[in-house]
Amino acid sequence: MALWDTLWPILAALIPSIGLLGLFFFLMKRIVEADRRERAAERRWQAEREAMDGAQDSPTE
Repeated sequence: MALWDTLWPILAALIPSIGLLGLFFFLMKRIVEADRRERAAERRWQAEREAMDGAQDSPTE
């Protein structure tokens, strides 16, 4: 029982910090993934736009 009485305050102090670390990691991972998807979508949109501009500039005759 003495071991548990010694470890409990240490665990009680570390658990909130570990929880916040997990939350921070999860949020940063989601932010980085969202940025990656947004950049990929913007590249696709830019390529489509350039293709449409190229098709409009080419003569049809």
